[in-house]
Amino acid sequence: MASRAQNERKFKHWEDLPNGGRRYIREFAGRAGGRARYVKEVDATERTVRFAQEIYDASGRLIEVHEKFPVDLGHKQL
Repeated sequence: MASRAQNERKFKHWEDLPNGGRRYIREFAGRAGGRARYVKEVDATERTVRFAQEIYDASGRLIEVHEKFPVDLGHKQL
C-alpha cells in the first residue's frame, strides 16, 4: 500500500473526492499517436479502491478501458 506522499510523487495530478479519498491521474504518450491514462482511486486512508488504464486515440476520444483493480476485467473496447 502506497502512502499519500508516494502517490503524489508518482501521480502528478489528483483531485479530492467527496468521501475524503482521492483520484490520482498519470498520463503517457501512446506509441500510435494517442495517449494512455492511469487512474487510481483511493479511500480516505489511501487504500486503493479502483485502478484502471484508459486508452485515447490521436483525436482524444476514449477508445478502450482496462479495469485492473479490484478485479482485472481485461480490455474493453468502447
